[in-house]
Order: sequence, then C-alpha cells, then structure tokens
Amino acid sequence: MQLNEFQKMAVSHKDGPALVLAGPGSGKTFTVTQRIRKLIEEYGAAPEEILVITFTRAAALEMKTRFEALVGGRTLPVTFGTFHSVYFRVLKHAYHYDASQIIGEEGRLKLLSEALSEVELSMAEEGMDFLQEVLSEISSVKSDMLDLSHYYSRSCPEKTFRRLFAAYEERLRRENVIDFDDMLSLCYELFSARKDILGAWQKKYRYILCDEFQDINRLQYEILKLLALPENNLFVVGDDDQAIYRFRGARPELMLGFEKEYPAAKRYLLSVNYRCQDKIIGAAENLISHNRIRFKKKISGTGKTGTPVVLGSFPSQREENERILAHIQNYHREGMDYGEMAVLVRTNTGARGLLGKLMEYNIPFQTKDSVPSLYSHWICGDILAYIRISLGDAGRNHLLRIINKPCRYISRTAFSGNGTSLEELEAIYEEKPWIAARVRELKEDLHIISRRAPYEAITHIRRSVGYDDYLRSYAKEKNLPETELFEILEELHTDAGEYRTFGEWFSHMERYQEEMKRQRDRNAKERKGIVVSTMHGAKGLEYRAVFLPDVNEQVIPHEKAGMAADVEEERRLFYVAMTRAKEKLHIYSVKERHGKPAARSRFVEELKQTFSDRQ
Repeated sequence: MQLNEFQKMAVSHKDGPALVLAGPGSGKTFTVTQRIRKLIEEYGAAPEEILVITFTRAAALEMKTRFEALVGGRTLPVTFGTFHSVYFRVLKHAYHYDASQIIGEEGRLKLLSEALSEVELSMAEEGMDFLQEVLSEISSVKSDMLDLSHYYSRSCPEKTFRRLFAAYEERLRRENVIDFDDMLSLCYELFSARKDILGAWQKKYRYILCDEFQDINRLQYEILKLLALPENNLFVVGDDDQAIYRFRGARPELMLGFEKEYPAAKRYLLSVNYRCQDKIIGAAENLISHNRIRFKKKISGTGKTGTPVVLGSFPSQREENERILAHIQNYHREGMDYGEMAVLVRTNTGARGLLGKLMEYNIPFQTKDSVPSLYSHWICGDILAYIRISLGDAGRNHLLRIINKPCRYISRTAFSGNGTSLEELEAIYEEKPWIAARVRELKEDLHIISRRAPYEAITHIRRSVGYDDYLRSYAKEKNLPETELFEILEELHTDAGEYRTFGEWFSHMERYQEEMKRQRDRNAKERKGIVVSTMHGAKGLEYRAVFLPDVNEQVIPHEKAGMAADVEEERRLFYVAMTRAKEKLHIYSVKERHGKPAARSRFVEELKQTFSDRQ
C-alpha cells in the first residue's frame, strides 16, 4: 500500500505539535506507523525516545504489530501502550506499585455495592445498571478534576452521591488498592510536585504520538502536556466527528481547542475514505455536516460504486425484524458470510427482539456487548411474582417481593413466621381493617389475573392493581428517569402479547435464557455469525452490510439528549454507525414502539441523499 498525498504530508512532519484529522477508513494506523519509521530511519530519532499512546490494549498491540511488520519484523524499543499502562509505569518506578494493587471493574462494583448498603440501604436493590452509572460518574469527577461539592449527580440525589463517593474512596484506601482513575490522578500529582521525576520522563520520551485523540479526558491531557514539555513534539491523531464517549469522560472539545493550546501546531487532513462505497460516504457526510461544533472537512471516496442507502419504515418492530432477517438470509444466499453483516443498535436493550428472531430462525449470531435479558430485570421479576402467586405458587419470596408494590402498609415483621399466606396476613391485620381490606383486594386481583391471558393479566396488574403508580413513585423517590422503567415494562407487556397462555410464555422465557447462555458460551470459544452490537461497540470495525434498526426520535437521538451538545454527540454516533458499512447500508424506523406512536429520527431527514425505498 502506498501513501497518498495527504498521508505523506502527515508522515513527513518532524518536530513540534501536529493535529491529524483522520476520517473513517482513512488509513490512520498506516499513517502513524509510517511516521514512526520515518522518525527513526530518516530523522534520526532513537526508537526508545518514541512513545505511542492509544486507548485500548488491543489497539496498542495492533499498532505495535503493524509497525514491526513495516520494519521487516524487527523488534525496536518503541513504547506502545495505553494511557493507563504508561502512567502506571511511572507510578511503579516512583511508588513501587504492583499490578495486584489495581482494582478491576468487578472489584469496583463490589466495593460500591458495599458502600451503597452502608450509605443508602433502601437503594441496595437498584441493580447493576445503577451501580455502573454511579461508577461512571465517580470516574467523571476524577478525570475532569472536578470539585465534588459542585458536582450534581444524574443517577441519585447529590447528598447520596457524595456519601457514596466518600465511602467508595475510603474502601479503596482500606483495601490498599487504586482504580484506573487513581492511576491518572496520582501520576498528575507526582509530575506536578516532583519536577525532577517529570524531567527524567520528558528526556526519555522526546516524541509522543497519541491515537484516538478525540477520546481524551481532561486529566489524561494535562499529564500528556506536562510529558511533552519543553519540545512539544506532540503528534495527535483522531476524528472529532467520531467523538462518541463523553459519557465515559472523553472531552472532544480538547481536540477542537488543540490549536489554541499549541498555536504553532500543523494541521493535516486524511480525507480519503478507503472503506465505504461513495453513496454511503455521501449520505454520512450530509448527516454530519449538520453539526455546528466541528472541524469543517470534506471526505471523499475512491470511486467505489454501490447500491443506494436503503431507508425503510415499518408498522412495528416485528415487521422490521422480519425484514432484516429476510435481507440477512438473501445476502447469505448470495455468498456473504454471516460474520460480514452487522446489526447496530443504539442501546444493548434494543437488540433483544432481534436476538429472539435470530434464535427462532436458527441463524448464528455473536454479540459484541452484554445484552441484558428482559426476563432478568427486576420489573419482570415483580410482574412474574404476581402471576406465579395467582397460579398457586404462593412462595414466601414471591409474596414478600410484591406485597408493597404498590404500598399496602404491610410490615416485614408480618412475615417473621415460617409460612405467612394471604389468609394469615388478613388475620394478622384484623384489628386494622383498612389494611386487611387491601389484602382482600389483592386476593381478588390475583383471582382475576389467574383467569386472563398474559397480555390482559399484565394490563390488570398495571392499571387495576396499581403497578404503574408504584413505578412512578419509585422513580421519583430514587431520582431515576421514569421513562426508562416504563420502557422495560412496555417491552415486557408487548412480549406477553405474543402468547396465549402463561405456560407458552414461561416456556419461551426458559428457551430464550438457555439459548442466550449457549450463544455466550459459543462466543467465548469462536466468534462467528451475525454481529449484533451497540453503535458504541462497533467503533473501529467494518462490515460489508450494516443494518440500523429503530432509527426513531427518543432512540437516536436518545431521549436523554436534551442539550444541543448531546444531540451533536448522538449525530456523531449515528455517523460512526453509518460508516461501518462498506457496501450495503439499511436504515430502518418504526411507526410504533412498545404500543406507542414513534416518530422517525430527524437524522434520516438530514441525510438528503438519493436513497432507495425498496426496504
């Protein structure tokens, strides 16, 4: 492969700061590795003076492998690593840390769960999603170098978040461990306090190359700037149009402000997309041009002709999934491997319906993200507890689970005996007739539920029993988005409508859970089949055919995208999803989601590209 004229200009950069804008499929890795070779072979830089930083171990390993192939298989002492691996090396030399003191994601979740039980016992059953959201916010506070007293949490009340933060930090110290954010903050503190140590590392790494620069956070950047002094041989590569990780602490505005930080910086644009056919490039360019805060750029293709982008709209997700399956089967018959096709969804929950269809048609698939089972969600657990009790399974745990959902003022002490049935509860509260009346109402409701089909039974639980009201009060009390909870409930309600009897529905749930486990086990051994991934999880990958379902308002842009900056990030995410496709791109929307009308995403209108309506 030969360097094009734009790549040559970037590769030839020698000293001082440089900003390389690398669009999708523009040969970014090839350009970076060629520049490393040029630094060594033509500009006389010592290999050990070169530091190449990226965001994942896989990316660092790929960069290293590609570079070694470029220099004839030689192993040169260029440092390839992630921010965390490089900065931990600094801490290891200064403080003698070892790898056993780094706590991983599982350990962080455990410590936070313990802290939650101590700080706010009433929230202890929130589940994994809540814990991960709080951890994400803790990371944001650390990586953005924020004052905790001025931080307002999205996941829980401010007072609760601050107590959780303090309890989590105290547990880290007690266990004598550090998390990944601490690696950065400790390194920054070290460099700021010990100029002699900083100077030694500055001399060691005279040339610094940073990949995926649009994903950098404030703390990573501050350390990088210190490390690059005084020569500022900082060569940063990225694409502001692919900045999609603000929720993880990435700050794309740092890339946009790089030239203000370094007025002498040279800018290079890698403007040729070697991946996508021209119609896909045109549609994606029209979309991203609607973002106002970005580097203006024009991306061109290599003249690959292809079919127009296919847009389609369907009455519901069932018809949408059936159409996707029909295309998958047709492409496969034409010779396209399943693994060359991908279905990209906005959130991992959006894949559940399609996965069920793939199982039904016995089409192999692989998931890039952990897809939470609808049937494992605590809301599903509540609904199933009502149904199972109505069918005669009056297990103590089922009754305990739903007795105060909605509130019936039943004390947990009423369950202190071995048994405790509804009849016993009614007897316990005979001196409080208003509570006993609520128990009798529950018995009547359960009788009605037992005689209904699954869909009608859930309707009764939601409306007559009052589960919808319970969810609203729960969301308000816990400071949680009400819409997210109701989306789970609506999806479960819609799912129940597919089955005539509880027996059929329960059998389906069991088969689904077993098949998902089988697929996870198979995926651990071999990655084969249709790729089902979130849009975030597909970044950096490419496929011959890509399907983007549920391109609706409230899905993408997501309902949480309230600010202009949020909508721009959602548009970037959709741009990333579109540019994963090399040959075929299908963009679909539905007119109804979970029983409610749904509007097509504004992003579809923004494409302004010749497209096909053949669906």
